[in-house]
Amino acid sequence: MFKWISYTEGASLLLLLFIAMPLKYVADMPEMVSIVGMAHGVLFMVYMAFVATFFFSKQWTFKTSVFASVASIIPFGPFVFEGRILKQQQPPAV
Repeated sequence: MFKWISYTEGASLLLLLFIAMPLKYVADMPEMVSIVGMAHGVLFMVYMAFVATFFFSKQWTFKTSVFASVASIIPFGPFVFEGRILKQQQPPAV
C-alpha cells in the first residue's frame, strides 16, 4: 500500500510543479493549481501518515523516516526513496 501511495504522491508533485504551475503562469489557468494542489495535499498527508505509522511501529528508524519525509518534498524523491527501501528489504541473492 505504501508503494502505491508513494508513487501517487510523487506523480502528483510532478504534475503540480511541471504541468499545473506552468499552466497557471503561462496559460493563465489558475484553477489547475487548485485542483492538482488539493489532490497533492491530500496525498501528501496520507503519505506522511504512513511514514509516521512505520516510525511509531518501529518498522523504520528515525533516519529512514526523516529521509522519507524529505523525499516527499523533492521532485522524483518518492520514487528514489521507494526504490532504495525496496532494495534494502529484499533478501540477498544466494
